[in-house]
Amino acid sequence: MIRCVLAVMAVLATTVQANENIADQYPGSALYSAPVEFIPGVFSAIGATAPPTYENSGHNNNLSFIVTGEGVVVINGGGAYVLAAALHDEIKARTDEPVVLVINENGQGHAMLGNSYWAEQGVPIIAHEDAAAEFEDRGFQILEAMQGLNKEKAEGTYLQGPTETFSDDYIVELGDFRIEVRYLGPSHSAGDVVVWLPNQELVIAGDIAFHERMLPLFDDTNTLHWLDTWDTAFEPLNATYVIPGHGHPTNMDQVRLYTKGYLEYLRGKIAEHLEAGGGLAEAYYVDQSPYAHLDTFEELATKNAGRVYEQMEFE
Repeated sequence: MIRCVLAVMAVLATTVQANENIADQYPGSALYSAPVEFIPGVFSAIGATAPPTYENSGHNNNLSFIVTGEGVVVINGGGAYVLAAALHDEIKARTDEPVVLVINENGQGHAMLGNSYWAEQGVPIIAHEDAAAEFEDRGFQILEAMQGLNKEKAEGTYLQGPTETFSDDYIVELGDFRIEVRYLGPSHSAGDVVVWLPNQELVIAGDIAFHERMLPLFDDTNTLHWLDTWDTAFEPLNATYVIPGHGHPTNMDQVRLYTKGYLEYLRGKIAEHLEAGGGLAEAYYVDQSPYAHLDTFEELATKNAGRVYEQMEFE
């Protein structure tokens, strides 16, 4: 089975390319793309590898779900009520099993704003305590930004945090699935978690891992800590399959290249710049050409360089 799935993934890698210039791949649905089953029982609707827009309804991350045989587990509430409702329609078209749990991968809008829909369905929603605190602190700004983007498609969305939080791990066993929601340590944003399926050797990595698009660095993203979390906790999972937070499902080699590899490369360039006595103004333009083919490079590369400079200046 593993060889068969790997072969399918290899075909996907060569025939389905990310392209931030495609506004919508699934006309008639609020979702950017239709969910695809990548291994038996595990589906993901792949978001745009572009910034959130009105055209993609803010669906620029991956919305996944697991059909366990004893209920459906959804990973990410979605970036708006309309996206959560659209994902639920797709779930109901594939199984009669009810949704029994929603997992928020972090406290960002694309993970939590759709909680408003799931709460109305009476579904429990879990998140790491740091993610819940982040959403509580910044929720109004996150909601306001989404409303400005989505206009009438923002209808029905209101601030709804998780109904339960945890600090380290949250484990549930349903059907053939042992679902381990793990906080591995600091990475992209507050309270980032992964969903590890040890029996299937698959990790739904959330924003600890990116593929096909450039990762963004926030003001509070500590790249040194992210790299440490990668080496000490994420890499040792030794996952065969990786569904990243952004980009098509792939393997550890690919997310290592475009996440850990990019962070190490950029930190190396900024270190050279600092050693040469360079300032912030020039740091924005250090050479990042090896990653120029990634979607969102134009929007993010210079910002990322500036933020790494500001961090490393005082390390």
